[in-house]
Amino acid sequence: MTHIWIRAEERPNEQRVGVTPCGVTALVQAGFQVTLEEDPSRAIALADYTGCSVAATGSWRTAPKDAIIFGLKELPEDDTPLVHRHIMFGHAYKGQPDGARLLERFKRGGGRLYDLEYLTDDTGRRVAAFGYWAGYAGAAVALKCWAAARSRALCAPLQTFPSAGALQNHIAEDLGTDARPKVIIIGALGRVGRGARDFCDAIGAEVTSWDIAQTTLGGPFPEILTHDIFLNCILASASTPEFVSASALSAPRNLRVIGDIACDPGSAFSPIKVYDRTTSWEHPALRVHDTPILDVTAIDNLPSLLPRESSEDFAEQLLPSLLGLHDLEQGVWSKAGAQFDHHLKTSV
Repeated sequence: MTHIWIRAEERPNEQRVGVTPCGVTALVQAGFQVTLEEDPSRAIALADYTGCSVAATGSWRTAPKDAIIFGLKELPEDDTPLVHRHIMFGHAYKGQPDGARLLERFKRGGGRLYDLEYLTDDTGRRVAAFGYWAGYAGAAVALKCWAAARSRALCAPLQTFPSAGALQNHIAEDLGTDARPKVIIIGALGRVGRGARDFCDAIGAEVTSWDIAQTTLGGPFPEILTHDIFLNCILASASTPEFVSASALSAPRNLRVIGDIACDPGSAFSPIKVYDRTTSWEHPALRVHDTPILDVTAIDNLPSLLPRESSEDFAEQLLPSLLGLHDLEQGVWSKAGAQFDHHLKTSV
């Protein structure tokens, strides 16, 4: 019997979960053994889950070796060898320093990573993604940063919201009755871009939508500097052009806020060259230039601002693939395993 162990998220400000109560019921009915760790901050209450075993927070470390450990965000960096098979967003395949350390832990422990980012169908499209809600929340945070920057302040700490409507109302209060900013979105046709566009439309911002057609000739792109806010919604690769160069800091520009929703500053592929580290819920904005102001917001768990909506959406997308976990040598799991094997050989 395949054993899925749903671990608690140990990262601060992380309330999402990748399997809903309906998902657990479906897995149990399909013959899986399911263990769910206690997590008092989880957006969906433990009492809503039935039919599964309950374990203490963090007890996945001593779970049976054949259990498949499922979570969303990264593991605590305690450098212990990883002996289990893990499903999560590993952020380990694009040259990130933390990624190399994670792969080394798997190598020493003999475990295996099935990275959620690399679960793709036959067309190369991810079978499940938080992208829409990352774009939605990322646009909201960038607008919040822009509202604060008007008075030269940095954005206040963030909080979770019970619904998309509540988040909209919160940002509307920050903006007040003033004119809305001009926003340019790159990657507007993807999941992330659609979410960003929907939030901007809901709040009344003026939006310029770009995608592959507008960026094929290579950058950087001076048009970005004519907007108040730039939202980067592109998952960068080796072929991604430079969007904003370091020279933009002192260049004439209207640009005051960059929302790097893709949020991969540690990657060599990052198309935004004015910053080098992520921001946080406590400090959402990084001021990279003072006169004129340029703030960058780059938070890597944006969907957690709307933890219940984003969890339910992602879990519904992922469940058909989880039901195929009985055979890790087939379908999306086989391809994700091959990615792990390749990067373990070439990166460690």
